[in-house]
Amino acid sequence: MITIEDLKKKQSETSRLIGLDLGSKRIGVSICDEKQSIATPFKTINKTNTSELIDELKKLIEEYNIKGIVIGNPINMDGTLGRSSQSVNDVSNNIDKAIDIDVCLWDERLSTVGAFNLSSQLDVNVSKREKNIDQNAAAFILQGAIDFLNN
Repeated sequence: MITIEDLKKKQSETSRLIGLDLGSKRIGVSICDEKQSIATPFKTINKTNTSELIDELKKLIEEYNIKGIVIGNPINMDGTLGRSSQSVNDVSNNIDKAIDIDVCLWDERLSTVGAFNLSSQLDVNVSKREKNIDQNAAAFILQGAIDFLNN
């Protein structure tokens, strides 16, 4: 795995990235455009096991010409790494070993809250908000990362 700073050095100006919000039951997926200007919620994958997730990611990477993966790291509000962060690190390391593109972690504190609040400001009804929260959180994570990469 590489750092976001290393990803910034390695990425070309025209390469698509995937953002992942790894939850215990569902995984939110987002994809950005080739110019890395906007992240779009893409889909939600029901979590079964890591090998199925890796197979799904390989298909997306091939189909959409993805050059990097940004995975939300649920760091505690005080900056410490908790159980969720360790779980994300373990899955991220497995993805990194199995897939031959750059993988990095991005501090995702408040991404789910931010995605939920943003959708409420857009007047999206609650059931639709909850249905799409994982992919919206993934887009929130990826947008934060690409904003960092572009500055």
